[in-house]
Amino acid sequence: MDTNQADSVATFGGGAQVERPLGRSIKRGMLNSCPACGSGKLFRNYLKVVDNCASCGEAYHHHRADDLPAYLVILVLGHVLVGGFMLTDLAFPAPGWVHFAIWAPIGVIASLLSLQPIKGGVVGLQWALRMHGFSGREDEVETPLPARDE
Repeated sequence: MDTNQADSVATFGGGAQVERPLGRSIKRGMLNSCPACGSGKLFRNYLKVVDNCASCGEAYHHHRADDLPAYLVILVLGHVLVGGFMLTDLAFPAPGWVHFAIWAPIGVIASLLSLQPIKGGVVGLQWALRMHGFSGREDEVETPLPARDE
């Protein structure tokens, strides 16, 4: 066997594809700019993604961030806020209502400030990985399994 496996590269999906660096795409999305060109705005409202980029024309109407941004905000801020609460309680013992008066507004404000950048990062992730219509093809619909008779 004299064929070299490094020479035989299988490419699926047709012609050449434009490189989509993952880190750069997520960073651009988190900065509220188009993951493709970096100059167009990604959001038209607080959490409403534009249908198409004004600069390059990339379509974003088919993105599916769903609940992932909210889950990530809860995961990150939950750890930060609980850790901050516990460290504060060790250094400054106070009644529960004082901690609630301090940490509840911090939690609400921090979650509202971090939700849009995290959603932009998720849209950038989907664009870089060619997920949910960003590959130029329609998503395949899975057929449900037939019901079992018991």
